[in-house]
Amino acid sequence: MGFKCGIVGLPNVGKSTLFTALSNFPVERANFPFCTIEPNKGIVPLEDRRLIQVGEIVGAQKITPATLTMIDIAGLIKGASKGEGLGNRFLANIREMDLLLHVVRGFYSPDVPHLTGNPSPRRDIEIVELELILADLAVLEKRLDRTAKSLRGGSKELLREKPILEQLVQHLNDGKPVRSFPVDTGDRELIKSWQLLTEKPVIFVVNIGEESLESNDYQAVIEETREVAEEREAPYLSICASLEVEMLSLEDGEKEFFLQEYGVKESGLSKVTRLGYSCLDLLTFFTIKGKETRAWPVKKGATAREGAGKVHSDMERGFIAAEVIQWQELLHAGSLAMARERGILRLEGKDYLVQDGDVISFRFNI
Repeated sequence: MGFKCGIVGLPNVGKSTLFTALSNFPVERANFPFCTIEPNKGIVPLEDRRLIQVGEIVGAQKITPATLTMIDIAGLIKGASKGEGLGNRFLANIREMDLLLHVVRGFYSPDVPHLTGNPSPRRDIEIVELELILADLAVLEKRLDRTAKSLRGGSKELLREKPILEQLVQHLNDGKPVRSFPVDTGDRELIKSWQLLTEKPVIFVVNIGEESLESNDYQAVIEETREVAEEREAPYLSICASLEVEMLSLEDGEKEFFLQEYGVKESGLSKVTRLGYSCLDLLTFFTIKGKETRAWPVKKGATAREGAGKVHSDMERGFIAAEVIQWQELLHAGSLAMARERGILRLEGKDYLVQDGDVISFRFNI
């Protein structure tokens, strides 16, 4: 359990290489457009040293981390929203994602043609972004037409929906993504239910080449991407996807040495996980059940009862209380038994707000 991330961008920017680097799942990679025909899917366990330490302290025989589900989606081109290239078939895959990784080409290679000429992050981002906006416009205009025809029934829900649709259509016509549309929390949830492409949070990823890492001549493309990302109030990161693919066969110690040799301080998966959790406002709590210790991502602001529902719907329905301790406190105590003896294992009610790093046992009755 975790979040779902879709990798998007123009053809030949390194999406499939990035997918392999992050997921350790080999896929076909080639220097021609539309090498990816069917979306590739990978489920990646997310390393969390806190989970491992908690598991060790309680003698867990099974440690189950949170996961990142990644989908490598075929390259988008001008006209994708109208079916060009692989078109709407792949736009539909994006609708299922929680977060988008928008890959931008930051490397030069005569062997790998770029459909739009030399790499230009701003231009390339705007091409993909426009196609996603046009796809959203098509969905909203159809919905607005259906809503207008159905208003005769006097539905309160439709009466609420119509002005939002009209304002959102104008917002998109101004070339702005749905995520920048100013709206209150209740209406935001309504918009989210429509699964619009540009409503999803985005992280811009500059894929740089190994030669650029060695010569340190990649700053211009990173700076241009940074400017575009800041305009959109979105995070960005740089990664050398081909280098990270090379590291997949190395042991952990060798990987760290390899990264240091190229001046890379953090792995691509670590960067994506950290920024993904931030974009989606996620935190992690841990449970201990029998011989299993497990990590559970939830939204910041989730109550103990909602956290119980992540584990099992019966726990949420029959919630009584939550027994809570922070992971550092548990490590310091040495065991759950010692934590109880010292009185640092707290009993919290249904409205307790789950904190990052909480170790929780739920009491329930159905």
